[in-house]
Amino acid sequence: MQVLQGKRIVLGVAGGIAAFKGAALASKLAQAGALVDVILTENATQFVQPLTFQALTHRHVYTDTFIEPDPSVIAHIELADKADLVVLAPATANLIGKLANGIADNMLTSTLLATKAPVLIAPAMNVNMYEHPAVQANMQRLASYGYRFLEPNEGLLACGWIGKGRLAEPEEILAAVSRFLTEEASPVEHDWAGKKVLVTAGPTREKIDPVRYISNHSTGKMGYAIAEAARDRGADVVLVSGPVALPKPDGVTVIPVESVQQMYDAVMQHLPEVEVVIKSAAVSDYRPKTVSAQKMKKTGDDLSLELEKAPDILAEVGKRKTHQFVVGFAAETHDVLNYAADKLARKNLDMIVANDVLQEGAGMGTDTNIVTILARGSEPLQSGKMSKREVADKLLDAILTNQRGAAAASER
Repeated sequence: MQVLQGKRIVLGVAGGIAAFKGAALASKLAQAGALVDVILTENATQFVQPLTFQALTHRHVYTDTFIEPDPSVIAHIELADKADLVVLAPATANLIGKLANGIADNMLTSTLLATKAPVLIAPAMNVNMYEHPAVQANMQRLASYGYRFLEPNEGLLACGWIGKGRLAEPEEILAAVSRFLTEEASPVEHDWAGKKVLVTAGPTREKIDPVRYISNHSTGKMGYAIAEAARDRGADVVLVSGPVALPKPDGVTVIPVESVQQMYDAVMQHLPEVEVVIKSAAVSDYRPKTVSAQKMKKTGDDLSLELEKAPDILAEVGKRKTHQFVVGFAAETHDVLNYAADKLARKNLDMIVANDVLQEGAGMGTDTNIVTILARGSEPLQSGKMSKREVADKLLDAILTNQRGAAAASER
């Protein structure tokens, strides 16, 4: 990640079991070219030794305000002044509370109060602690001061509870750091500010029995790129996602689903409150008519599976839309533009993104895409081969252009 090359990152690690992920994050930041200065609280050293971080970063690790390795400077002020970004991972309830109330009783909190650098906070704690009104109030106060948060994940916690409180994975934090520094270097115009956007992404799975399902090759990369681009440009984004192996984008409301029916229900629930719907998910057109409660056994050389039509989410959105601008996707293998134009009209869409999934550099599973954007009353807009994030921004630009044109026409 070129954006991290030579950047001074102060990594603050508080005392929780998730401190071991802080070591993995330090390693990834250093590998990406950042100069990583680690500050451990006293409690953090009970989980991970300072030598671990020193070996991973090849830099001095700080644990005590009163240990000054360089007598010509005051260590915590030097770190505070030179940091490009401060990352707290994990940030415990105790650390968040101290920072929110201006308490500086250790090396880390003293550095935090002294720095003018932006601060990214990744909380990790028991779900009940995370949901406690005092902790929530402290986070809201810090957010009002301009601190950025990376929400914890949900799942089985070290304490045995299941819920929200797991530290975001090191890869997710690294992506958030890279994104933040990219924004700082080239600020994104918030031309989608105030818009509410619904994006669908990934595949769906239709069960045959408890161990088998019907699905497709979608990875969700295009939909996630759209959701992240809309978020970065100021939109309030809801992402309805099928099962994918992608990190959850911070700052986006993610609704995980598996089947077509679950995606249908989530989309219809949120449809009335959004202004733009971008349906990039690759949903199953058909599903098994009956689902076996037990694993199906081999009974012969052939097996017939009876399928029924699954709910057509995009067609239903086209029927129900009132003020919404609706964008569909058409992944085809031949006669791409004709099929896409037919889908645009038949499903009452405002715009459709067509691509030939057999074309090299396009389609499912790739990091790039080649698309043609079709809109009512407009000439087709071709992208050429681009990263999926670049395609996402091109699509968002096209939507804004189309909406502005429609608004201007209505005023004539």
